[in-house]
Amino acid sequence: MKRIAMAQPSWDDEMRAAAMDTLDSLHWVKGPQGKAFGAEFASYCGAVQGTPCQSGSVALWGALRLLEIGPGDEVLVPSFTYIATATCVSLVGATPVFVDVESEYWCVDVDALERARTPRTKAVIGVHLFGQMCDETLVSWCEEHSIAYIEDAAQAHGAQTASGAMAGGVGDVACFSFFPSKNLAVGGEGGMMMTRRGDLASRMDALVNHGRDARLESHELGSNLRMSEVSAAIGRVQLARLEGWLARRQDIADRYELAFAGLSGVIPPKVRAHTRHAWHQYCLLADDPQMLQHTLSSANIDSRIYYATPCHRQQVYADHPQHDVVFPVTDDICHRLVAIPIHHQLSDDDVERVIQAVVRACSSS
Repeated sequence: MKRIAMAQPSWDDEMRAAAMDTLDSLHWVKGPQGKAFGAEFASYCGAVQGTPCQSGSVALWGALRLLEIGPGDEVLVPSFTYIATATCVSLVGATPVFVDVESEYWCVDVDALERARTPRTKAVIGVHLFGQMCDETLVSWCEEHSIAYIEDAAQAHGAQTASGAMAGGVGDVACFSFFPSKNLAVGGEGGMMMTRRGDLASRMDALVNHGRDARLESHELGSNLRMSEVSAAIGRVQLARLEGWLARRQDIADRYELAFAGLSGVIPPKVRAHTRHAWHQYCLLADDPQMLQHTLSSANIDSRIYYATPCHRQQVYADHPQHDVVFPVTDDICHRLVAIPIHHQLSDDDVERVIQAVVRACSSS
């Protein structure tokens, strides 16, 4: 019996041809593929500019640079997220200020942001966690307090708010990752910065190219953060498939919801009304996560706990003043959220195997 993986990169003849055609062109960097990928993804997200770069982490660092955030500034971030959301702040010399997340949707809690806000607060990084977008009131809250809104959309390709806004089209700057496990990938490492602000658009392209203008003069501190043309070509093919892949993920999520709704011992994820969840991860809040994982593994099914160690408790922040602070929701869920496979390449039989394993785990608890 084959093992069902948490994720599986998509690769086919069309992607292979796109990569080979780009290699054969001998135009491997700073060419038409990167420009087209950025423009097409920006159009998809409802943004004015998309700039491909080397990774989602690079995109986060770049977003902070674009917004001129540095030493003496504070950036509000949820502690319940991948560590790059916080370390990008430290890398530009600013201070990450950690806050709790919502009890139902697990995205950053706007009330917690208000309690943490100080005169030094220059930005908030809202993480569209697991593919669910942050509360839309975050946009108006940031505008009210003249605080920049950075979308960490690394897990949210194709997510949409109740008002119809796409991930990547609501913040000052949005950051995407194209790591192979993501909903959209580029054949390796990759990321993108996105903005809906015209004043940041030209600077985004310059930032990933040593801060230079068309005359090759550097106007601000940048570096070589560019995405390769081959990766961009693969990304363009995958972008054309994204809507179909999202529909498949939603089909699987619907089957899971129906199967798990009445089970004891697990709580299926909640989705904001009238929104589209991108389902990068499907996480069950489990009473006994170790037993659930053991049952899944015995059935040859991968799973993963997200995120067992909150950002502020990790060793890199051992000297941070919030290292020992208790965040009630984060502390409650960090060891209990078990992600099960939901990627678009699962077969119906795979989905049924996952369902049966979860049901067995709950029956034996």
